[in-house]
Amino acid sequence: MLNDTRDPWVAIRRGVAGRCPHCGEGRLFTSYLKVTPRCEACGEHFHHHRADDLPAYIVIFVVGHIVVGGMLSAETHGDWPVWWHVVLWPLLTVVMSLGMLQPVKGIIVALQWANRMHGFGDGVEPGEPAALRPTERPPG
Repeated sequence: MLNDTRDPWVAIRRGVAGRCPHCGEGRLFTSYLKVTPRCEACGEHFHHHRADDLPAYIVIFVVGHIVVGGMLSAETHGDWPVWWHVVLWPLLTVVMSLGMLQPVKGIIVALQWANRMHGFGDGVEPGEPAALRPTERPPG
């Protein structure tokens, strides 16, 4: 099982959809941003993922560029009343941020799985006896 190939693009598509990057059947999230500890379909463990704050930073970066660019463009090329700005830009920021946060977190977890990062590839569960751990094969 350790030598199976993991296509990152398939994993990304499944992560965006909120599905298990391994099988594509089970749900990746138990709630809005809480990653399920284990896939109910294939049993893949997700409790050791390390997405941390990266999804939020990515969303802030993308939404910030879109909203600030839109604000500057509207001020430069338009003659909007102030109340339009007061209503539009905060609303757009909140809607885009909430809409992007879960898919971006799904991408991060799926990429960690595809690249065998943070425990997604060693075939060892925490607390498993050393005798059951996979051994290194000699090259050749």
